[in-house]
Amino acid sequence: MLRKAGFIYRSAKGSHTRWVHPLLKNEPITIAGKDGDDAKTYIEKEVNRKLEMLKNIENQES
Repeated sequence: MLRKAGFIYRSAKGSHTRWVHPLLKNEPITIAGKDGDDAKTYIEKEVNRKLEMLKNIENQES
């Protein structure tokens, strides 16, 4: 979902990944766990919140 929305993967310590988007430079998303692991509810909420923020910014630019 994040890659499809234009987020860029950055490695982090251990099994964490960090995702940044050019329009949300000060709003990175850090996800714990390996690919395929179930995401914790708070991470799902954060991802959905950031995707909504991105959608709002893109709508303002249109």
